[in-house]
Amino acid sequence: MLPKDTPPRSVCILRLSALGDACHVVPVVRTLQQVWPQTRLTWIIGKAEARLMGLIEGVEFITVDKRAGLAVGRELRSRLAGRRFDVLLHMQLSLRASLISRLVPARIRLGFDRPRARELQWLFTNARIAPRTREHVLDSFFGFLEALGIGTRVLRWDVPLPQEALAYARQLVPEGTRTLLISPCSSHTLRNWSAQGYAQVAEHAVRRHGMRVILAGGPTQAERQTGAEIERLAGVAMVNQIGRDTLPQMLALLKRATVLVTPDSGPAHMATMVATPVIGLYAATNPERSGPYLSRKWCVNAYPEAARRFRGREPQQLPWAEKIEEPGVMDLIRPGAVTARLDELLA
Repeated sequence: MLPKDTPPRSVCILRLSALGDACHVVPVVRTLQQVWPQTRLTWIIGKAEARLMGLIEGVEFITVDKRAGLAVGRELRSRLAGRRFDVLLHMQLSLRASLISRLVPARIRLGFDRPRARELQWLFTNARIAPRTREHVLDSFFGFLEALGIGTRVLRWDVPLPQEALAYARQLVPEGTRTLLISPCSSHTLRNWSAQGYAQVAEHAVRRHGMRVILAGGPTQAERQTGAEIERLAGVAMVNQIGRDTLPQMLALLKRATVLVTPDSGPAHMATMVATPVIGLYAATNPERSGPYLSRKWCVNAYPEAARRFRGREPQQLPWAEKIEEPGVMDLIRPGAVTARLDELLA
């Protein structure tokens, strides 16, 4: 353990993906920058996630293209030749990430405690954070700082956005416009809600609250099809921006939105970064573990019902990281529960 009064000269963070978890790392970075301002920070990150996180000032980003195979190792070894970090924060529980961690020279290699060090992570570290149970992913990341003697938590997610991204958002959301942003898809298909459900929520937002509705998301064919189906089923006008923005533009759009509706997805955590409330739709995963950190009270949480129906157990009897990604699980979320959350939030 490093005492707080002797800050390390260099810290390397290893967190490649996914986008939501990268969002959780930002307060860790901001805390390190505040408590140890002279420490050099390096973040080894996925190529896609770096398109947004790379805007953070004062951090060296080393991007990894996870699809590049063995070339990843050669490139990373070349980038790190002759370097040695005081501390490596190995914050990813995957064997691929652990193999990449072997290429990072570091005196202290800090990983998760043994019960949480899945996929053999414990074999690749020489120090561990304190054991904890049933805590949010972001809280588990702060355990790395506690192991280094830092008790402070700086809950700042600020990312400086380019003027072009801000202008993009202003054009779509004029000042004073109540806007419901719907990002309908997760990268995990079985976490996705129905187009019919989103259409009903959009109708309610327009007819009861006079809101502008914008659809947003990535460029995949599945997301485009979902957006088109929501438009077809909804009896109200909306703006479909799915596949038409960059990550910085999406973050700027989230910043101007009144509220976001989304399943367990990266945009749920991007919205947290800009303090936009999130009505998260959770049945396949547990929002207490992976929900939007500042909006868990607004989530529609059908995870307990899913645990009983699909696992025959109470949620507290399941492993904390248990996912219930079963066909039909998201149908446990009723449109009325979502519109009720929207009414409550806007009130």
